[in-house]
Amino acid sequence: MEQAFAIAALWFGLALLATFLAAKLRISMALMEILVGVAAAAAIGHFLGKDAMGADLPWLKFLASTGAVLLTFLAGAELEPSVMRRKWKEVSVVGVIGFLGPFLGCTVIARFVLGWSAQASWLGGIALSTTSMAVVYAVMLETGFNKTDYGKGILGACFVNDLGTVLALGLMFAPFTWRTAVFAATCILAFALLPIVTPHLMNHYANRTAAFRTKWVLFILFGLGALALWSGSEAVLPAYVAGMVLASTLGVDHVFVRRLRTLTIGFLTPIYFLRAGSFVSVPALVAAPLVFLALFAGKIATKVFGLYPVIGVFRRERNERRYYTLMMSTGLTFGTISALYGLSHGIVSQVQYSHLVAVVIGSAVIPTLVAQAVFLPRHLLPVPDAAEVVKAEVAAATLRQQAESAGPLEEG
Repeated sequence: MEQAFAIAALWFGLALLATFLAAKLRISMALMEILVGVAAAAAIGHFLGKDAMGADLPWLKFLASTGAVLLTFLAGAELEPSVMRRKWKEVSVVGVIGFLGPFLGCTVIARFVLGWSAQASWLGGIALSTTSMAVVYAVMLETGFNKTDYGKGILGACFVNDLGTVLALGLMFAPFTWRTAVFAATCILAFALLPIVTPHLMNHYANRTAAFRTKWVLFILFGLGALALWSGSEAVLPAYVAGMVLASTLGVDHVFVRRLRTLTIGFLTPIYFLRAGSFVSVPALVAAPLVFLALFAGKIATKVFGLYPVIGVFRRERNERRYYTLMMSTGLTFGTISALYGLSHGIVSQVQYSHLVAVVIGSAVIPTLVAQAVFLPRHLLPVPDAAEVVKAEVAAATLRQQAESAGPLEEG
């Protein structure tokens, strides 16, 4: 237990460092957590050994996975069904092109430029076809775009893009078994019943029992996640759809959503992003930088040249198009999942895996940094609600008054 507390202190110390640096440099906290994870793994691994951080400890892996699942659920909860119906053309076209471009382009690069085997090349194309829902949603939260139609369109396109990645991985590499059929049937039944059962439970118990809604959400996500893993899928997949079907029920309670975000962003996602960064093997990149550059250039080029004209159909303003395109060029969650699947099943080697993960994480960092620094469409940023601003000022004044009236603590 002493070791667990020491490792937890190390990881949250790194999370604090990332928070300070993100505030100082004015970049996304999620991206800074990834960068700190890369640097910490390289430094600690050099002096104390690669296992000193404890990134593969079961409890730490569970916390990181839970962070990804909850963040994905919250992203889904931002997408009201009415918005998805209204923007179905946009999210479908952008999402499909965002998947197909890098999937085919990176497969060709891996096969004919880098000389990978056919299976490794297809797996590489799948891993690099993703858009990072975790990074995009974290950035949408920090900017406030999650409250706008513009941000919801980006999140919807991310979902379609990642759905293509999951389907490709399942159809090409994961065998369809009776477990897959059970998982699909159970999910369909659960998604049909959740919008009916949840409001009934909320009306009867949400205001009587402490944190009932949080416990209910965690029960759903852990149950569906366990079933997904049992069937050979991934726990984050049903989480996104669960968030979408419960958006109209849970999303209206802004206090609950803020509390769930605090739990997720303050406790769980730092572990997820730091751990993702710790997977990058700096020596492997230094030994073969051209492999990284070829795959990274392939992913970004196919995303940008494939998506920019398409997004222009729906967004005319230049910065809106460029920001949208760069956000869709990110990758993390399903990219690392796909690469890890390939490594664990002998489809890719350890070196190929390191390059794929490095490219995935690089695509999470670089496009987002450029988008935030250069192409942020500030005219679409939501204006703070006057009532909320007054409420926050009153709360701060009350806290100051209470602190002043309390006076210094007496000794003894």
